[in-house]
Amino acid sequence: MSAIKLVLVFLLWGTISRADDCNLSQAEIEEIQSYQDVVNQIIEATTNGQFKGETFEELAVFVDKFGARLSGTQALEDSIDYLLERMNSTFDIENVHGEDVQVPHWERISEWAEMVEPISAKIPLLALGGSVSTPEDGIEAEVVVVSSAEDIHNNYHDAVDGKIVVINYDYHSYGVSVSHRYDAPVAAANHGAVAVLIRSVTDFSMDSPHTGQTTYEDGVTKIPAAAITVEHANMLQRRQERGENVTIRINIQTQTLADATSRNTVGEIVGSEKPNKVVIVSGHLDSWDVGVGALDDGGGAFISWYALAVLKSLGLRARRTVRSVLWTAEENGMAGVKAYDELHKDDLGDFIFVMESDDGTFTPLGLRFIANTKGTCILTEILKLLEPINATQAVRSTSGVGSDITIWKDVLPTGSLYNQNDNYFWYHHTKADTMEALDPDALDRATALWASVAYIVADLNEDFPRALTDSGFYASANVFYVVFLSLFGVWFY
Repeated sequence: MSAIKLVLVFLLWGTISRADDCNLSQAEIEEIQSYQDVVNQIIEATTNGQFKGETFEELAVFVDKFGARLSGTQALEDSIDYLLERMNSTFDIENVHGEDVQVPHWERISEWAEMVEPISAKIPLLALGGSVSTPEDGIEAEVVVVSSAEDIHNNYHDAVDGKIVVINYDYHSYGVSVSHRYDAPVAAANHGAVAVLIRSVTDFSMDSPHTGQTTYEDGVTKIPAAAITVEHANMLQRRQERGENVTIRINIQTQTLADATSRNTVGEIVGSEKPNKVVIVSGHLDSWDVGVGALDDGGGAFISWYALAVLKSLGLRARRTVRSVLWTAEENGMAGVKAYDELHKDDLGDFIFVMESDDGTFTPLGLRFIANTKGTCILTEILKLLEPINATQAVRSTSGVGSDITIWKDVLPTGSLYNQNDNYFWYHHTKADTMEALDPDALDRATALWASVAYIVADLNEDFPRALTDSGFYASANVFYVVFLSLFGVWFY
């Protein structure tokens, strides 16, 4: 490499490095570091002191008392009443109230399936959320196994008429694979199928079906839709590949009722200097009707309101308001956050940072977030203070974080709990979503992280950077990088 090229390497590397490095002033770094004693106090109280095991215990009482909390049901509304009373009277959280939301009300009545040819065998299944019913005496039809909605259009469009379609896809990730649950009923119905069975959206199965929302389109016949286990989807695939004709009988009974009134559950610790400026911590209170919603999303909801209980008990009142919002009806369309967004559209400019936990509350590792470079640097410094519980990882994302708060991913800084959730989709939307999926110590550490980050962001002298993209030097440096490679990349290499 020539000397000129070496000089250009040095200049380019310096520019890129400065574009990626933090430019926090020494005063800003020292301000964040000054919160170490506060963080230590929060960690000690939640992991060894008066709050040790309490997030788990509060959640256990809650799910044992109310069970599953499907949108539109009395169980969900009773659970909201209970939590509003508990937050207000027992923990003295401020401005505790519910905000009305109109939510869908779909109910599962009964379901069963069996293979009748070439052998007789029961097939475990769960109707998908929003599914229509079969006729009262069920549906019996031959099976066609395909890999996707596109596979129906491209390869099986003449073969599924009058058949039950089974979607047996290759699992990649939940975010990718869940599309089959949404797309399949319309694609199958468009080609005359009488029902559709989806391989459960999970990377691991012990013969357990996973439910979840599906969708229909106006003008397209609505056909019954259910999830079957990974094992049964694979078995049906093998039989088809061997040339066997398989017939299944299914009976699914559901009902869709009129929309009901539910509530987002809200509580605060009002800011001491800038009460109109708000940091939000959140999760959702509703759940599917299988399991008891301890994992999805009881854990996320309870670290969000219990973080406020910890801060209030420790006498920690930030300059800005820390608000807990427990969304309703996330599972079947995110009605809660949509209503909140509409109700508070004039307040969005005062939302400093919005956090959500809806991806498991296993051992916390840090925070995943969308922020600009300076916001990234601030969160990185804050998370260094969580070293006592090994939750220091700052993961900057370019896509949405959380589920509900994705609505604001292009509007304001958002963050989600980054946790060791490799096994999350083992339990997700199944009967196994119980307290046994959670660990009390992990919930304690997640509560400590949630309380610490929310408090510090709400208390810093300067508002957290609202811009999601960089300006000034950082943006110029990145532009220089792109232009340089465009003009000199071939010559350089």
